[in-house]
Amino acid sequence: MKKSEINFKIELDQNNVPEKIEWEATDKPDPGLSESKSISLSLWDHQQKNTLRIDLWTKDMPVNEMKRFYIDCLGGLAQSVLTATGDEQMSSQINELCQRLADHLVKTESK
Repeated sequence: MKKSEINFKIELDQNNVPEKIEWEATDKPDPGLSESKSISLSLWDHQQKNTLRIDLWTKDMPVNEMKRFYIDCLGGLAQSVLTATGDEQMSSQINELCQRLADHLVKTESK
């Protein structure tokens, strides 16, 4: 049986705020650590029937990039819902929300 690993290394400042986020994975095309500014990880706890979340971002990540990151996460969830469940309506509604949020972001960035 094949096994795959994903590892994260987080450097924290004296207040436990992330300064640097690095990750590597056994199936990643480029070997070694890669830097990232944010992580959003969700795990389903089937016993408690709820989601466990880890959301981290470096203190130097700009707010507008954070907003784009979460819009992209939602868009990815829309595709995942469609792939995993075949629910086109749910996927479509999530994508529509992403479009509204992207439009909002464009308007607020242009001010």
